[in-house]
Amino acid sequence: MFGLSGEKLIILVIIAAFVLGPERLPQYAKQLANLIKSMRRMAEGAKDQLANELGDEYKDLDWKKLDPRQYDPRRIIREALVEDLSPGVSVGATLNAPKVTAQPKLAVGETAPFDSEAT
Repeated sequence: MFGLSGEKLIILVIIAAFVLGPERLPQYAKQLANLIKSMRRMAEGAKDQLANELGDEYKDLDWKKLDPRQYDPRRIIREALVEDLSPGVSVGATLNAPKVTAQPKLAVGETAPFDSEAT
């Protein structure tokens, strides 16, 4: 919880007991418990509202698939390459295909064309 280990939590409770004193500590503990309960109610309310707005789609939603930690750029690129292919062509055939250059080669001493309106 928030990167706190058991020992650190115990130390924080002891410090709180000394700072607040035995008279006020139960009050603050009760307020903290009420805060946590209200936060849980808000989270449940948000979850219920989302389920009502999404309807039946919410039940079939796979949350693990939407987890950003599952992001693998290599897999996404691989899948995108496979989707763009025609049915009879494999991924390896397109990756090893010779590249076609659309630009004509300049003769020796010829200057490259310049367009002043291009920028």
